[in-house]
Amino acid sequence: MQPVVIPRSSHPISRKWISPNAVRVLYRLKEAGHIAYLVGGGVRDLLLGREPKDFDIATDARPNEVKKIFRNCRLIGRRFRLAHIHFHDEIIEVATFRSNITEEPEAPVPEAPAAAEPAAVPAPDAAQAAPAQPERPRPPRMLKTEDGMILRDNVFGTPEQDAIRRDFTVNALFYSIADYSVIDYVGGMDDLRSGLIRIIGDPVVRFTEDPVRMVRAVRFASLLGFAIEETTYQALLEHREKVALAAPARMYEEVQKLFLQGEGEKTFQMLRTTGMFGVLFPHINAWLDTEEDGFPHTWVGKALEWVDVCVQTGRKIEPHILFALMFGQYIEQKAGAMRAAGMHPLDALDKAVAEFLGEQTPRVQIPRKVALSIRDILWNQSRFEKKQGKAPLYFLRRPGFRDAFEYLRFTSELTGERLELRAWWKEFIKAHPPQPEEAAPAKQAGKTAPLHAHRPDERKRRRRRPRRRGPKPQTPKA
Repeated sequence: MQPVVIPRSSHPISRKWISPNAVRVLYRLKEAGHIAYLVGGGVRDLLLGREPKDFDIATDARPNEVKKIFRNCRLIGRRFRLAHIHFHDEIIEVATFRSNITEEPEAPVPEAPAAAEPAAVPAPDAAQAAPAQPERPRPPRMLKTEDGMILRDNVFGTPEQDAIRRDFTVNALFYSIADYSVIDYVGGMDDLRSGLIRIIGDPVVRFTEDPVRMVRAVRFASLLGFAIEETTYQALLEHREKVALAAPARMYEEVQKLFLQGEGEKTFQMLRTTGMFGVLFPHINAWLDTEEDGFPHTWVGKALEWVDVCVQTGRKIEPHILFALMFGQYIEQKAGAMRAAGMHPLDALDKAVAEFLGEQTPRVQIPRKVALSIRDILWNQSRFEKKQGKAPLYFLRRPGFRDAFEYLRFTSELTGERLELRAWWKEFIKAHPPQPEEAAPAKQAGKTAPLHAHRPDERKRRRRRPRRRGPKPQTPKA
């Protein structure tokens, strides 16, 4: 297949918009005699006039060859070896061109040896060496399930094969450092101009190979303001349930990308429209489909609007804040039902968070550390009511205060309740700025203490052992 080559005069990408470290890596690979391209979302964003989040490079150099060229290189990955070039403030990822085609023959299933009659042969000499053990076969570089989902993808290829194996046409464009051209094997430039997200190849096959591609299609469409191409969209609707086959830990990372890139509310609405939100969060989705006091639940969408504003203004939102804002009302309603049944408030909240974590683990594996932080945020809401004595200052100095106050700000704005309480705390924060010595403990907010510890941590004093005294010196007699 002959690619379409767009010369420098016909595209807007300039080297001054590319990370200097990425440019340095590209030139070093070129000088060493290798092909080196800027690839993926970085090229797409540069063509759209957006600022790329990262700059990935593809080359024909093998990982060990890359390591020889760069002293600051570290090789990572089991499924596929990648080279990370470490700079002072940035890591540039370098991958060897890959292919989804392998010429390896399928390994036959070994048959059990048939039982043979003992033959009358002379016994071997003791000096004779034992028969050599057969070598263990090397695991295949390409491995799929019977349904076609890729489990291992470790095959090197050509630039054309590398482009074809990528997910969407707009993500398969290459920028060549040799002549500053853009290389297009799959029609990505046309789809970029038309604003379309189109899968490369047969959508059913490609979504079966990696169901996460369906989630990524929604993310890119929302983030870029594109439409999903019709054939791709229909295959997504028909095979969305396969998203449940993806590894839950991987889906946790993907969910963060869905909702923390500044278009979370739009992404949420598209996930609901396609039915994929129900695959990722089945219990939350069922709760959203119910009504409360005759009105549908709007909490999740409003929470994501809040997060979008924060992200778009340059604020970083941590995952535990994201999930607390999105799912706080759902967890609090669970805990409220348990309290109504006579359970202690703290035990009810603990159990509600544990149930939420158990519901999500098969689909989106939220780490326990994140769940504990969500629990702290919800439990600390009651502490805002204590405004007398030293309680406010002590609460203000606790590591989790900022997270809890963020939740109070959101809930008060959404519901119109506790607005006066929020205003009081806002003034209290201004009147008590953090001291220099308190900045270091604030960084340990991720370390969650047990909720039962309502008093400050007290260091246990060690009982000093009595000093062992030696025998008294004997006074010599006169």
